[in-house]
Amino acid sequence: MVGHTIALAPNNVQSTYFSKAAGVARFAYNWALSEWKRQYEEYKNGTLDRAPSQVALRRQLNAIKKSAFPWMGEVTKNAPQMAIIHLGEAFKKFFAGTARYPKYKKKGLHDSFTITNDQFRVQDTHL
Repeated sequence: MVGHTIALAPNNVQSTYFSKAAGVARFAYNWALSEWKRQYEEYKNGTLDRAPSQVALRRQLNAIKKSAFPWMGEVTKNAPQMAIIHLGEAFKKFFAGTARYPKYKKKGLHDSFTITNDQFRVQDTHL
């Protein structure tokens, strides 16, 4: 896998969009972490027949986000999806014993979001 770090010089509109996207990603991550904890407790108690997974949580969020969180539609769909995928990876590392239990993300502390290659294009020196 190849990753790139690119320094950006956004205008005010772009900066606002980036803040919204980071906020949506943080919300999705925290929502999924809460759901994971709740569902895992139900799984341990025998009221749920399988343990939570990032795929199931992504499907669950996609099913409710238009009605429960319509503001999520203001940014790229990758922001919440990738945040939940990252949470799934964090749990894999936790269960493998190579990382601590995932924590909730806080506003203003390492705000970020991830997009995939099909969500942008490079033209000369512009994204």
